[in-house]
Amino acid sequence: MDKLWTVLDVHLKHHSTLGYGLVTLLTAGGERLFSTVVFQCPCSATWNLPYGLVFLLVPALALFLLGYLLNARTWRLLTGCCARSARKGGCGAGLRGALVCAQLSCVAALAPLTWVAVALLGGAFYECAASGSVPLARRLCRGREPTCEAQLPLAPCRQARESDAQDLLKELKAQSQVLGWILIAVVIIFLLIFTSVSRCLSPVSFLQLKFWKIYLEQEQQILKSQATEHATELAKENIKCFFECAHPKESNTPSIKDWQQISSLYTFNPKEQYYSMLHKYVNRKEKSHSIRSNEGDAVIPVLGFVDTPGMNITAGL
Repeated sequence: MDKLWTVLDVHLKHHSTLGYGLVTLLTAGGERLFSTVVFQCPCSATWNLPYGLVFLLVPALALFLLGYLLNARTWRLLTGCCARSARKGGCGAGLRGALVCAQLSCVAALAPLTWVAVALLGGAFYECAASGSVPLARRLCRGREPTCEAQLPLAPCRQARESDAQDLLKELKAQSQVLGWILIAVVIIFLLIFTSVSRCLSPVSFLQLKFWKIYLEQEQQILKSQATEHATELAKENIKCFFECAHPKESNTPSIKDWQQISSLYTFNPKEQYYSMLHKYVNRKEKSHSIRSNEGDAVIPVLGFVDTPGMNITAGL
């Protein structure tokens, strides 16, 4: 039992890292399965290039869009956006919305970049696509047999009669693997720089960030528990009144405007220390006062976790 609690504690402390690691492993495993079971290079001068590029890039695009779809922050940004646009003449707060979209794109890019990097290290997709590229074939076959260009598209299937064309397959695989390692290095460097800069610009200290995450976990757990209890009581009351043909008792359920305000994206204001939009809402000075956007509010990259913990918005989609 102690070991179980230890594993659970590790999961709670590092759930984001474990989640990213799982996504990376599943993506890498899926690529290896595709390249060995599904992928079959047509070895045709006409089809090699589009076929190889489709297997290299289309799954990456699908994973990128899926990353948006499964991110709770996406739906916080989009839900009710058109209704607000109709009332206010704009959707979002311009620069803040663009910054949030950039952060969403960085998170969503993890799986597709993993796919492309693993595919390049394997080399099969690149070999097939590159062997069907006329400009690349012309450059590779310079100074070789006259039939090299015609035989190169057959090389991925080991059907080329010329040894020169078959030898070029090794060169193509080497190019693919070098590009794969360059992509991995660039991504790691970018992540290091982005993480360092965002932490450096953090308006709060390291220990306060840890406290902030603990608070959010507790808030979301209690919110889910209280919401379940309140919804259960409301459902019981409505069903009871239906069968008894009676009028229900008055229920203090938050209004549409209340839900909209606590569902909006979190913005940090150095003058007010609030740990969530719910925290900001219950501490508002006036009941009619909007908490969505005040003077001095800003989207802080290192505080992006505020919008994503707890109740998974995509679970009900």
